[in-house]
Amino acid sequence: MPQEIEHKYLVRKDLWYAVHKPRGVNIRQGYLQTDPGKTIRIRTTGTNAFLTIKGPSRNATRAEYEYPIPPMEADELLQLCTIPVIEKVRYRMDYTGKIWEVDEFFGENEGLILAEIELTFAEEKYDRPAWVGEEVTNDPRYYNAYLALHPFSAWK
Repeated sequence: MPQEIEHKYLVRKDLWYAVHKPRGVNIRQGYLQTDPGKTIRIRTTGTNAFLTIKGPSRNATRAEYEYPIPPMEADELLQLCTIPVIEKVRYRMDYTGKIWEVDEFFGENEGLILAEIELTFAEEKYDRPAWVGEEVTNDPRYYNAYLALHPFSAWK
């Protein structure tokens, strides 16, 4: 079974804004299913599109199946999503040989910036850039599926 091992962090905006960044990629993603035990997501990234199915999270690990789909079909499927579509720009940053993906959210989630690092195995060691703040891996409020239903702008 394919596994995703990922750690998620809040980004320290004061330090992030000062960092030289590569060109970001616009991402739109919507959810066809958002049960706590599984999500079914449609995502477009520039000229690519994907259908992704994720199982329940156990610490930083969960089953993940991802399949490329035609972009036109992804746009049609995004229309079927019953909850708002997430919009963000993703930056891929290399830091000490590891790739960090940093998402700056827009729309109802504007103001939120999250960094993720995907690992090969659960106990893998990695260094954190200075702009990486508090870990939120096990906080379900920071799952994109949750943010689609409960936007960051509505948090108290």
